Amino acid sequence: MSSQKSKTKPNHKKVPRIKNKLGKAPGTVTYQGNRAGTISSMSCIMYSEDMYREKVISQPENIMSNQDDGVTEWINVIGISDEAYIGNLGRILKLNPLVTEDIVNTFQRPKIDEYDDYIFAVFTMLYLEDDQRLVSEHVALVLFENAVVVFQELEQDVFNGIRQRIKNKTGRVRSKKADYLFFILMDAIIDNYYVILEHISDRIEALETEVYESPGPETARKIQQLKKDVLGLRRFIVPVRELVIKLLDSGHKLILPETKFFLRDALDHTTEMNENLQIYREMAMSLMEMYMSNVSNKMNEVMKVLTIMASIFIPLTFIAGIYGMNFDHMPELHWKDGYFIILGFMLLIFIAMILFFKKKRWL
Repeated sequence: MSSQKSKTKPNHKKVPRIKNKLGKAPGTVTYQGNRAGTISSMSCIMYSEDMYREKVISQPENIMSNQDDGVTEWINVIGISDEAYIGNLGRILKLNPLVTEDIVNTFQRPKIDEYDDYIFAVFTMLYLEDDQRLVSEHVALVLFENAVVVFQELEQDVFNGIRQRIKNKTGRVRSKKADYLFFILMDAIIDNYYVILEHISDRIEALETEVYESPGPETARKIQQLKKDVLGLRRFIVPVRELVIKLLDSGHKLILPETKFFLRDALDHTTEMNENLQIYREMAMSLMEMYMSNVSNKMNEVMKVLTIMASIFIPLTFIAGIYGMNFDHMPELHWKDGYFIILGFMLLIFIAMILFFKKKRWL
């Protein structure tokens, strides 16, 4: 159990969800996820109104061992695939085995559980990489009286703004207790959902333009991927509103009344996001119908042009077919200017049919 942060690329091989837990007792620490092989590490930010300090925790036994009154600790655990490490840490923190089990289950639905001495919450953290690839990361938060323990899969996260506010003593965080830190961590995750939803909105607008102007087989694949992403986001984001409501209604001693004032703002955000997600879901569903309709319309246009061309050439082909027969007694064959007369007649038929189609507005 090395304390160094992993420099190796995580293993993203998909692991069967159910097979890993078959036959095991509830509360068994069994990692379920696609980032197996990451090495666990711990760091801590300690602060109060007049003090700030960062440290690396090399021994799990030292976690929250030197707590002082008025000092809040933010303990960050990176890498949750090491079952022995997380299981040992759960025992040191005196976490319920079911909580420790949920910490390493990256497929866990967002939820919140209240216990006598702590509050446990699970989220899915979403953010975009530089190449606009959507990344989802399992995050578990445990609120204690004077500390918040954060369990993450990867070192990347959406908490850099909070770290800077604590370090630079900006905002109110340094004067608040651990429950406020718990809230702003949760709020940072929720606020970043707006970035993801804006990205989805941009994709929908781009696909709408593509569907109308130049739909192709690749367009259908993009629409299908969009639908898949929106449905996935619903699974991650929609339950968060229930979680915030539960915190607002909670009478737990660790959630102070002044913090609930800020939770109401988070509730407004989650409500708005859920409404937007519903709209995006309907738009994504309708995009495929628009695509099929446009492809069908373009096909109809092509068929119309081909039909008009065939209609024009049918009489011309009929005339050419007649004079292509090898009979001896065909008077027109002996006309001096018969060839030019027939060509002129065929041209006249061609022009007449074009004018007829234009009059009918078929062209």
